Amino acid sequence: MKGLGSHIPKTLTLGSRLLCHDNSGAKLVEIIGVSGYRGVRGRNPHAGVGDTIIAAVKKGKPDMVKKKVKAVIVRQKKEIRRPSGLRVSFEDNACVLVNDEKLPIGTEIKGVVAKEIAERFPKVAAIAPGVV
Repeated sequence: MKGLGSHIPKTLTLGSRLLCHDNSGAKLVEIIGVSGYRGVRGRNPHAGVGDTIIAAVKKGKPDMVKKKVKAVIVRQKKEIRRPSGLRVSFEDNACVLVNDEKLPIGTEIKGVVAKEIAERFPKVAAIAPGVV
């Protein structure tokens, strides 16, 4: 997986709820795990923009609710510091559902995604209306 040049604070932890901004059928998901997280024993895993999470669907279509899914975080409220010194923050915390090969499940995304997503997940950025 490609590394990120930006400094991304990992502010989303277990139990954080995110909006699912694609047309896969899920509306609201809750983080129950972070893929690839290696930390101290007893510490809750945390994630930020560009991280792959394991989530439980809380609201959405009846066939999606209570399912475990994988998702990629595309926006977070906490500001991201880019190498140029620019700081970027978004209005909400949002994710997009992906499959095991990191390809998006939905066919369109509502709202923009961070530039860090375009570098790491080009297929997700391809269906997004804009990249910030």
